[in-house]
Amino acid sequence: MKSWIIQIIVMVLAITVLKTSIVAAYHVPSSSMENTLLIGDFIVANQFLYGARVPGTNYRLPAVRDPRAGDIVVFNYPGDGKTRYVKRCVAVGGDTVQVVNKQLYVNGRQVFDAPGAKYIDTTGDGTRVIRARPDGRGDSRDNYGPYIVPPDMYFMMGDNRDNSYDSRYWGPVKRDLILGHAMIIHLSWDDEAAPAPEVSLDDPLSVPRLFLHNGIHFFEKVRWNRLLTLLS
Repeated sequence: MKSWIIQIIVMVLAITVLKTSIVAAYHVPSSSMENTLLIGDFIVANQFLYGARVPGTNYRLPAVRDPRAGDIVVFNYPGDGKTRYVKRCVAVGGDTVQVVNKQLYVNGRQVFDAPGAKYIDTTGDGTRVIRARPDGRGDSRDNYGPYIVPPDMYFMMGDNRDNSYDSRYWGPVKRDLILGHAMIIHLSWDDEAAPAPEVSLDDPLSVPRLFLHNGIHFFEKVRWNRLLTLLS
């Protein structure tokens, strides 16, 4: 009996270390990374690559490498230090970032959009609409910088460039706030395919009704073509 208890404890500890220090799952709640990531995507992030935190401490394991431009990164939002964000790193400390009429430049070189990137602010013929600040001065969504990223910080942008609250608005991300490198989509759930009924505290049957609804519509709500998609 004692050996079984020890094995269970070891297994629980191993799973805890794996989840908190090596890989972790995250849910995508917004459209800021479309079409690379969609609302309802569940992603697995490699926390070990950038140096995972030791559970219950402020200590981080040695990193394999630092984030690079092009990485899709999970991090805590600088505004509160706890809300999880997923964006693409486009520049690192020492780089000069500039956006000119929606086009991104880093160190004076044009950065081509990722395959899943998109622009939603367009005219009927597909021409991209350029937005400026009302006073015509300062940085805007479509014209930004030049800005030099401070050392040990990272400039993040969403692939949905016209609908992303990112470093253009709240600045770069400190190294300490970075959690992991997004690797793969392990599940993708399209709630709009068959909208679920609302859950209400006043209706005790609303929860089982929700589970029943999702069970009935499971096969149509899962985006099967996105399962196990590698991210780049």
